[in-house]
Amino acid sequence: MQSQLPNADEASLHAIDYWQVIKNRYNVIILTFLLVFLTSFVITSVMPKKYESTALIEVKPIQRHETTLIQTSGLGVGMTRQFMMTQFEIIKASKTLEAAAEKILLTERWGMEIDNVVAVLKGIVGTTQVSGTDLIEISVTHTKTEDAQAVASAVYAAYASRRRELETDQRRSQLAAIKSELQTKTDRVSVLHKKLLDIADQAGLVYSETGGTREIQGIQGQVDRSQEQLYDLENEATDISAQLERLLNVKEEDLISVTASLPDVGFRQAYDQLEAAKTELSTIKGSGLGPNHSTVVSFAARIQTMEENLTKRAGKQREALMFQKENLESRLKNMRETADRERDKGTASARETQEFNSAQKQYESEAGIRDNMQLRYDVEKSNMALPVTNIVVHETPKIASRPSSPNVSLNLGLGVVVGLVFGVGIAFALELMDTSVKSIEDVENFLKVSVLAVIPRDIGVLHKQGGMSPDAEAYRILRTNIEFNRKNPDDNAITVVSGGAGEGKSTTLVNLAYICAQGGYTTLMIDADLRRPRLHTFFDINNSVGLTNYLTTDLLLEDVILKTPVDNLFFMPSGILPTDAAGILNSRRMSELIQDVKERFDLVLIDSPPILGVSDASVLASEVDLTMIVVQHRKLPRNMLIRVKEAVENVGGHVMGVVLNNVDVRSDSQYQYYTSYYTYYAPTGEEGAKPAGAAQTKDTPSVTPTYSDTRGDDLY
Repeated sequence: MQSQLPNADEASLHAIDYWQVIKNRYNVIILTFLLVFLTSFVITSVMPKKYESTALIEVKPIQRHETTLIQTSGLGVGMTRQFMMTQFEIIKASKTLEAAAEKILLTERWGMEIDNVVAVLKGIVGTTQVSGTDLIEISVTHTKTEDAQAVASAVYAAYASRRRELETDQRRSQLAAIKSELQTKTDRVSVLHKKLLDIADQAGLVYSETGGTREIQGIQGQVDRSQEQLYDLENEATDISAQLERLLNVKEEDLISVTASLPDVGFRQAYDQLEAAKTELSTIKGSGLGPNHSTVVSFAARIQTMEENLTKRAGKQREALMFQKENLESRLKNMRETADRERDKGTASARETQEFNSAQKQYESEAGIRDNMQLRYDVEKSNMALPVTNIVVHETPKIASRPSSPNVSLNLGLGVVVGLVFGVGIAFALELMDTSVKSIEDVENFLKVSVLAVIPRDIGVLHKQGGMSPDAEAYRILRTNIEFNRKNPDDNAITVVSGGAGEGKSTTLVNLAYICAQGGYTTLMIDADLRRPRLHTFFDINNSVGLTNYLTTDLLLEDVILKTPVDNLFFMPSGILPTDAAGILNSRRMSELIQDVKERFDLVLIDSPPILGVSDASVLASEVDLTMIVVQHRKLPRNMLIRVKEAVENVGGHVMGVVLNNVDVRSDSQYQYYTSYYTYYAPTGEEGAKPAGAAQTKDTPSVTPTYSDTRGDDLY
């Protein structure tokens, strides 16, 4: 059963009804809220009143100018977060605050040394940036309104003065740097200009600012044309060599056909005519004419003549190609020599051109930088005469009409919010740390037994209120559940136990006995709590003679059982308290007593001491038929509840169920349906006959015994 604890805890954490927790712990929430709210009220009341004076200024960045060889334009410092934070530190810097203190003679006004004055100013001077703007708010908080206004004015004036000095020094430094760099650039431009002229002279050029490379570009054109001519001759020589190679290596019979493939239009036409004559001769022969026919002979002679002419022309063509090859080789040699000379000349010219262009580019670049710097120098020199306007005051400090702190509304509002948050947080923390029994599910999950009844809070003693009380309905439910949870109708001896004292065990027993008696059961109450007996107080009966006297003497039951004013309800007091309560209860006479009263009464209810810590209740649980556990709502820890059940079962007892007592059904909504309806159905008259299943009334003593002071002396 112990192994089920983690799962049960986890399930309870996930099943918390937040609103229910707030209702259950509302007293903790209210107490925490009141403590926090009262604390904030007291602190606000005792805080000294302070007044705030504010100056609103616009801060413009100091213009800085790069003086490198590449960039000479002005670069303003943007209004970045870093810039604003820097201005905040400058405003609160010691030098600024010292200047402000000297301006309004704070050392004499406050009677402090300058270092102490600066330390105080660092604590009362604040700086903030107005959201979404470039405005800075300088605020001074002081207990005197005049001092707050004077310090705020002095601080922003000292800051503005320092800023003007910084910008003036910056302008002077920039002007001196630009002048020095301008002289360096001028000297360098002169050197580069002389170098450019020297290169132009060496190349034979006349330099001008608009250009001077036309002659060099003509030489490069001659080189290109020589290369193109050489390329054309080489291609022509290659073609002729290829044609000649084909004519020299061909067989004699193939000379005509090969020559016909060369680019000679006249030879190609003659070759085509020869082929046409051969085709026509074949056609004539195919028509049936013999080889000696005059037509055939005439065509054959004509073809032979054409072949001889083409052979002669092919030979002349070969000789012409050989001549052309020799001529082209001679021209190609001369052209190569010319191209080499032109290429050498072009290479030298290109080198001179590259050197000249590089010198010209460098000179023009440096000259441009020098001109820009000269312009910048002139502008900065003019700006030196202009006033410094890097700070604009938009709002001067004024004497405050009301204190800025403490903010009563804000502090009390925070007290309300924080109090509620802390109260709710503490309530939930207590709820999570609370391991007591909170619900029916806790009982059923941990003990695996049913809850017989849920008893609301503040129910009194029913027999003093009358049976018509709506509170009696909870005990009627308990009576019904007991009747139906008894597996054996003869199991009518029930002991009522609890884990600790103060859980309402005795009250539950008395009210249950009253309801059972009212329902027609002859009911006997036995006060077996021999540690702190309480049942006799409910009926204003003396308990000097009772259970202990019967167990230790030869008294009869009729001598110790009393009839109460309630019909069918009888009571056996505890008697004089013994020194060994467990020993008396764990006796044969006690077992016989229980068996005897079981036969005499329909229901026997035995009150016992708390079962944890003493053994009396365990002894009783082993003697009776059934054991009913009373658990006070939100009191007994769940692990202790398990120990109560184990204590009963370890002695052979049987737990029939649990009564969840003292439940605040008005705030605990999960229990409201147990009690909200029974007032409507409360009985309007005397209860009728005993319910079905109840045993017949046994003979019970009708005479109340008399007691003497000497009874029970043998117990001690």
